[in-house]
Amino acid sequence: MLALATATLVQLRGDIEQSHAALVLLLVVLGGSASGGRALGYILATLGFLLIDYFFQAPYGLLSVGKALDWVMLAAFLASAFVATELLARAKEEADPARARTEEVAPLSRLGSATLKHARAEDGLHEAGSLIRSTLGAQWCTIRQVNGSLRDTGWTSTADAVDDTSLARQRVLEAQIVGRVAAGLDEREVALAVAGGDVSIVSIDSYAGHDVVEALGLPLYAESRLVGVLIVGGDTSASIVFDAARRRFMATIAYYAALGLERVRLAQEAGEAHALREANRMKDEVLATVSHDLRTPLTTIKVLAQAAGLRGDPAAGIIEEQADRLARMVTNVLDLSTIRAGSLHLEIGLNTAEDVIAAAVGQVQGRLLGRRIVTTFDLDERELIARFDFVQTLRILGNLLDNAMRYTPLGGAVEIDASRDGPWLAIRILDVGPGVAEAERTRIFEAFYRPKSQAPDGGAAGLGLSIAQRLAEVQEGSVGYAPRPGGGSIFTLRLPAVDWDPTLLDDM
Repeated sequence: MLALATATLVQLRGDIEQSHAALVLLLVVLGGSASGGRALGYILATLGFLLIDYFFQAPYGLLSVGKALDWVMLAAFLASAFVATELLARAKEEADPARARTEEVAPLSRLGSATLKHARAEDGLHEAGSLIRSTLGAQWCTIRQVNGSLRDTGWTSTADAVDDTSLARQRVLEAQIVGRVAAGLDEREVALAVAGGDVSIVSIDSYAGHDVVEALGLPLYAESRLVGVLIVGGDTSASIVFDAARRRFMATIAYYAALGLERVRLAQEAGEAHALREANRMKDEVLATVSHDLRTPLTTIKVLAQAAGLRGDPAAGIIEEQADRLARMVTNVLDLSTIRAGSLHLEIGLNTAEDVIAAAVGQVQGRLLGRRIVTTFDLDERELIARFDFVQTLRILGNLLDNAMRYTPLGGAVEIDASRDGPWLAIRILDVGPGVAEAERTRIFEAFYRPKSQAPDGGAAGLGLSIAQRLAEVQEGSVGYAPRPGGGSIFTLRLPAVDWDPTLLDDM
């Protein structure tokens, strides 16, 4: 190109000045620098300097400079050519890494889109595996889930036309890498296998020395918690070259792969939670329907039992007692469904501890069967007043007293005391039963739960304590358990207390 430009300019030498020739040759130098780099640019600039002197400065055909202005022209050309060459070379050096980074970012953006665009998180992981495999030129890519311990849950993308030998080798490497990760691998380590070799563990910073790798396993962490492992591999004849760009890509895709696995985990948990809520809803509906339908036959059974008792039938009392027991169970189930649905009607007002305790004791008098109830009040308090629904609180105390009497031996005493406990009115019910094992104390308030030590025919369905706690909570109170020193149990009902004021009598 330089020779062609010079030949053309020589033909026009009589019609142009040397500055015109210098500009044309400078363009040639710039073109050479852009295409061939710094070295070619400097060579062309030097040749252009000589060509201008030889062909376009008098006397022609000689390498000599006769005028000072000619030196200025040549120096200006050479300086301009050198500066332009250097600037172009530096711009190209800066553009190449930027272009490389752009090429790296493009698959990352596609990977991020792949993990998030799908409605099903599993579909996003499958597409992400395919994208990782194609970007790295790998033969296969596996993203495997970890949940506490490694589970056999994963998504694998494999290239077409994989022979049985390669597939068998892939499975061996997968198993080895998964095993090494399960044995313990932190965020700064990777598992890799060179062509035909076994899996080894190296630092994520040092595996640059293993440019050619048959398989690489990268642990996936989310908030310092191991969630999975990403494995990519080739085969013994077509291993993967992990140059600097691909190592940077691997370090970055770990985040996206972990994000995809977290989406899967959250989707699984959401599905399980939805299924559990639906199962609970259906269970409540069935229980409520069955319990409601049982009320009419229970009423009929009780009426017939009472009639049989009037005729002197000795079994009438047992039938009536069991009918009452079943009726209480039905009522408990219906009440539990009502509370869970949030449709329980409350009439919150000011009431005294003495009144509700006296009513509760009177309610269970017929079921004491030789047991005693001892009540104690804090005499330092003029009145023990709280805000609560009298009927529902009576129900709470009734359930707690029934529970205490169930575990108190004949001739024993159930104690009730009431006092102020900071902002609360505390009503405690104490029994002398066997107490509750420490392992079961967190479960005794669950619906339908019965301690393992209780006989199957112990007369309780495991609803009394659950209902008592829920009725207290809807009144902004609580029911708690504590072991009684010396043996037995203490159940404490706490309700929002109100300080005594004579003007309160108008509201009671």
